[in-house]
Amino acid sequence: MPSSPSKKLETFSNPKPERDFHIHMEIPEFTCLCPKTGQPDFATLTLDYIPDRACVELKSLKLYIWGFRNEGHFHEDVTNRILDDLVKATKPRFMRLTARFFVRGGIFTNVVAEHRKKGWKPAPRVDLSQFEHQSNTRG
Repeated sequence: MPSSPSKKLETFSNPKPERDFHIHMEIPEFTCLCPKTGQPDFATLTLDYIPDRACVELKSLKLYIWGFRNEGHFHEDVTNRILDDLVKATKPRFMRLTARFFVRGGIFTNVVAEHRKKGWKPAPRVDLSQFEHQSNTRG
């Protein structure tokens, strides 16, 4: 039976809720319609998040994203709407959605929307790049 678009986002339990870890997804085939002209808009969506108790299930995310294909949305609106829906479904510690829309009328549009769980602070980043060079030069 073929799949069809859906506005339902499914989740599964975070396998390591005691740890902050980063999930990165690239969605290169996002499409919606320009609300003024009805012409298609194409974008690559990049989703980065640190889950709390739930992670988004990939097939439901694919069907959810597909659901925008025949809807008219301004770039700013659709980016924030998708972020809001993902936050509502997963309640992450942190989530960033970057939408890179392809050129329209000579203009590229990038929209970045973020959510932070109240009180959550990221651990300091550990930079190991200085050690990578040393280990690659040992004989």
